[in-house]
Amino acid sequence: MEQDNIVYPFVAFVGQDLLKLALLAIAVNPSIGGLLIRGEKGTGKSVVVRGLADVLPPIEVVADCPFNCDPHNPLLMCSRCRERYSRGEKLPTKKVKMKVVTLPIGATEDMVLGTIDIEKVLKEGERAFRPGVLARANRNILYIDEINLLPDHLVDIILDAAAMGWNYIERENISFSHPARFILVGTMNPEEGDIRPQLLDRLSLCVDVRGINDPELRMEIIRRNIEFQQDPLSFRERYKERTENLQKRIIYAKNIVNEVTIDSPLLFLIAELCRMLSVDGHRPDIVIAQTAKALAALEGRREVRSADIRIAAYMALVHRTRKGGLLEPPTLEEIEEAFRKALKEVKSKFKIKVEAKHKTAKEYMDNILSGPIIPEEKSKVKLEGEQRFFR
Repeated sequence: MEQDNIVYPFVAFVGQDLLKLALLAIAVNPSIGGLLIRGEKGTGKSVVVRGLADVLPPIEVVADCPFNCDPHNPLLMCSRCRERYSRGEKLPTKKVKMKVVTLPIGATEDMVLGTIDIEKVLKEGERAFRPGVLARANRNILYIDEINLLPDHLVDIILDAAAMGWNYIERENISFSHPARFILVGTMNPEEGDIRPQLLDRLSLCVDVRGINDPELRMEIIRRNIEFQQDPLSFRERYKERTENLQKRIIYAKNIVNEVTIDSPLLFLIAELCRMLSVDGHRPDIVIAQTAKALAALEGRREVRSADIRIAAYMALVHRTRKGGLLEPPTLEEIEEAFRKALKEVKSKFKIKVEAKHKTAKEYMDNILSGPIIPEEKSKVKLEGEQRFFR
């Protein structure tokens, strides 16, 4: 679906609204963690991921640094940039477009981590580090296709770097480190094998994608892809305004996401939902809260609603282990049922009126793509109970 490195527009992608919401959520709030996309071949998983970079705002980097260091934050700088910053040196800067860094098939540990030229260090008395994939991925999107086929030790290395935000390399008592903050996205076909549960749990969000059954939508997919292949530049121009509008919305959401609040009744809703489903640990609760905040910010809101929590729960729970691995991850039906029960508990405990209002992932995306950004004033807690699936 790509021609001469010209990316298919994110906003032109048909369907898969939950997947697009998940990608936008981790783009607005990368601290949510990684995203796993599971689905059969030919459903456009890699296309929509590469299209995400198209709508992300450009970043300012230190112009002569191989690690894309943030020129304004010494805590996110490599040692060389930090030393220059501490001396009061004016760091050269430039704005660059975020990119998708793809992990090559058959990548080795040295290709991922980078290497230290021991011989040069011993001869010249200097650190000679050759950057790897994690260096290029800093402040970008790291994309791993067929992540389930990646050797476990490489997955461990990448997830550790993603969790810490730093890449550490040590060879023969010589060490080096650099920032490695990236948006991690992995795709897989479940028919080709699964990921061990310990690693699956560390990928914060998961979305299952399937081929679209609606013949009208399938026709539109065919039509758009033919048009893109015949004239990609004109096709992209047609979606330029929508792409720019989405980029502005993402910038706005990133600016307000830390101001988004979750009131106590909604925190209780999250906790009760996870308790009812017997998910392991507290990570799922936190992921739901962070994702709900990102969804609210994407709609220009500074407070989370129950609708955000419901959507976030589907992203955050569908792959979670339960009761120490004795139970399979919850199904969509189980999450829906637990959400309804937890909502009733909130209503009873906090004596809050629950308003029945349906909201699908498509409605979220339609609002994000076309609705104006209208900042909302903080208001009283308002719960919205949804009674149907968004898929």
